[in-house]
Amino acid sequence: MSSLGKKEDGPVSKFINRRISTKITLFIVSRGYRPSPNMVSLVVFTIGLIPLYLYVTGNPVLAGIIVQIASILDGIDGELARLLGKTSKFGAFFDGILDRLVDIAVILGATYFSYMFLNKTDFASLVIFYFALSGSLMVSYLHIRAEHYLGKHPTFTGSIPQFASRDVRLFILFMGSILGFVFEALALIAIISYIYVLSKFVETCLHVGFKEKTT
Repeated sequence: MSSLGKKEDGPVSKFINRRISTKITLFIVSRGYRPSPNMVSLVVFTIGLIPLYLYVTGNPVLAGIIVQIASILDGIDGELARLLGKTSKFGAFFDGILDRLVDIAVILGATYFSYMFLNKTDFASLVIFYFALSGSLMVSYLHIRAEHYLGKHPTFTGSIPQFASRDVRLFILFMGSILGFVFEALALIAIISYIYVLSKFVETCLHVGFKEKTT
């Protein structure tokens, strides 16, 4: 039931996550349950913090699996809200803040694992850690600023696709963690995040600027 998704969904959400989360959402509703979307957000947030502990204790495979599970489950609150007519600005705000906290937690967890267990202690590695975390936050910041000031999500401005959206970044960390490439996953997240932010920023400025000049 693709109508439960969002137009701004990234590729992993669209082709993988939603195929699972919508089934869970429809199952919950079909059994007569009507949980608060905000409560679901809080439960998923709690699950999303578990990988931090697992990375710190040297269990990257299990950490990566739960990163992806939490990413899938993260769609349920919004799906329930849309299905039950319970969408709200507060719900979007609440979920967005919790998502950013989870993003920070999993990146810091993977960073700690790379530093302590993979001996990635050189300056170049520290730079990667910094850009992986800041890049993840900058993608989200770009999206929310564009929606707030320009009135539309960057996905609908220009032609550059969402190749560094949250679902993609978490999927990269998931794959890197289960395959033994935690540090490489962080490096890839850092690279694609900043390429996306810079290219989408320029594209949006050119697109919006051109429209303003012609109106």
